[in-house]
Formats: sequence, structure tokens, C-alpha cells
Amino acid sequence: MYPFSAILAAALMLSALPSLSQSSASPSPAATSQANTDSSPHKIQFINVDKDVKLEVLDWGGTGRPMVLLAGLGPTAHDFDKIAPKLATTFHVYGITRRGFGASSVPPPVPANYSAQRLGEDVLAVMHQLKLQKPILAGHSLAGEELSYIGTTHPEQVAGLIYLDAGYSYAYYDAVRGDQSVDAVQVQHDIDQLTPFLAAADARKLISQMLTTDLPALQRDLEDTRKQLDSMPQPPAPPDSPETQVVSAIIHGLAKFSTVHCPVLAIFALPHDLGPAAASLNPQQRAAAEAEDVDTNGAQIAAFEKGNPNAKVIVLPHANHAVFNSNEADVLKAMTEFAGTLK
Repeated sequence: MYPFSAILAAALMLSALPSLSQSSASPSPAATSQANTDSSPHKIQFINVDKDVKLEVLDWGGTGRPMVLLAGLGPTAHDFDKIAPKLATTFHVYGITRRGFGASSVPPPVPANYSAQRLGEDVLAVMHQLKLQKPILAGHSLAGEELSYIGTTHPEQVAGLIYLDAGYSYAYYDAVRGDQSVDAVQVQHDIDQLTPFLAAADARKLISQMLTTDLPALQRDLEDTRKQLDSMPQPPAPPDSPETQVVSAIIHGLAKFSTVHCPVLAIFALPHDLGPAAASLNPQQRAAAEAEDVDTNGAQIAAFEKGNPNAKVIVLPHANHAVFNSNEADVLKAMTEFAGTLK
């Protein structure tokens, strides 16, 4: 799965999502199966973060500074079973399974339950319950959203943030390029605010913002997406299921984030390893796919680096989106060296 726009990324990964539990109290079959095949020893506990919402929290042990691992969209904290024990030789390592997935609770799939703020507050709630003092947060893919929420609103709560191929539009909004999912959420927010009860001065200001900034940005995004859809094979629409409903709620809860206010390490894959898809491509097609990746995601990486000038940015050529698996040694070295610079 490649980190293009949030809508396309979500559509691409739906087929790989585990089945969700309909009950917030018991794990899904997928989560149970995964727990039975864990490849590393850890403790599991469930922590209350909201009314009737508990999150699965893994503890791999260790005696150093606390490090909390956050999974991408779909996977759970068990996704870190391979690298976590190696991190535990230096850190006390925890992992959190996001609400809506795995053995964590599955609240109703509405944006309020899965907004960037809500997901970020879940992570803070776990930190507070475990009494973690200024941990390092490391997040993969969509978890960049939670990292950026905490890094922009509660930076004093963490020692630093590590983005594992996670600094895309959901984590850093590039106003020059925009993003369809993020811009659509902004326009919907504008429309919701534009009620007959809004003061005239506020209404004029909001309308001006919509006409000059928000609507033009969304129109540009839609035109770009239409071109992409016209030039690529049309995958079947994902079925309406608990999985797609949760993903939809997350997409409708995206937010715009800019500069974070704490130390940052960002590790990107570029160009991405094409994976099994590469077998069906001829050399010209493969080169074209990699060039598009470099053009699109290279611009986002540049924007992230410019917007976070104090961040240490590392780019790993031909790494997998799950950089902590494909380039484990590089990632372990970078994470350990980064941690050594933190107060």
C-alpha cells in the first residue's frame, strides 16, 4: 500500500483489513488469530480511554525511556512484534491498537468517534493511565495523524516523535499541493458553520475564506483525482462493511496539521518497494511507477521537511511502506541515535 491521498490509500488497503468485532468487549476472530500467532512475548492489557472504549495495549518490557508504537490504518500493535523486542533492549516498549481495530473497542463509525483529535486523545489517555513521563512516540503510516495532533497541541507531553513513513497529508498538510480528503473535510466544516445564526461579520469572513481558499483547493483536488482515475484500472468498489465504515469515519475526521513543536525523526521510503505488483510490470512500467512515486511523494517529503525545519529526515530508497520491517537495521539505528539526542 502506498501513501497517496487518504481516500485512495484507504481503498487500496480495505481488502487487507481484519474483520472488526461488533462487540466492544470481545476481540474479533482476526484479532484472536493474530494473538495466537504472535512472534514475540509481551503482556496485554486493556485501558479505558473514553466512555465504553478500551484499547489493547501491548507491553514488550525493557527498562529504558518509554517508547510507544502506533500502528498504521488497519494493522494493530501486533504489527511491531518483530522489531519491538529489539527496541526493548534500549527502551521500555509499548504498543497501542487504535480504536476500531483488532481487539480494541469499536465505537459507532461516526467522525466524532474517529477524528484526529479523538484518536490523539486516546494515545494521551493511555500515556496518562500508564504514568509514562515524556515517552517517545513512534507511528507508522496513518499514525502520523496522532503524532502530529500531539506534537501540535501537547508537545510538552512527549520527548520526541518518530514518523515511520508517516509524514503524509494526514500528518502534514501542504497548502501548495492540497489533499482531497483533508480539503473535503475543511469544506464540510465550513458548510456546517455557515448557519442562519452565524453573525454577519463572521459569515462574511467564512464565505470569503471558502471562495478564495477552501473551495478552489477542493476543486483542484477533484480535477487531479479525476485524471488519476481516468488513467488507472478501476478496482471494484469495497463492500459496505464495519471495516469500511470505520475507515470512512477516520477519513471524515482528518485535520490540517503544520509544524510540530517537539523533536522529530521522519523516516520515509522513496521510491517505495513495489512489492508483488512489480512482477507484472515490464522495465518501462516499473520505471514509470517509481518516477510517479518520487514525483508525488517526494514533493510531500520536501514539504514536510520545509515545514519542520528542525526535523531529522531520512529517506530509504526502495524500502517498503512498513520501513521498520524492510529496513529494520536502518530504522533501529536511526531511532536509537535520535533518542540519544533527546532530553
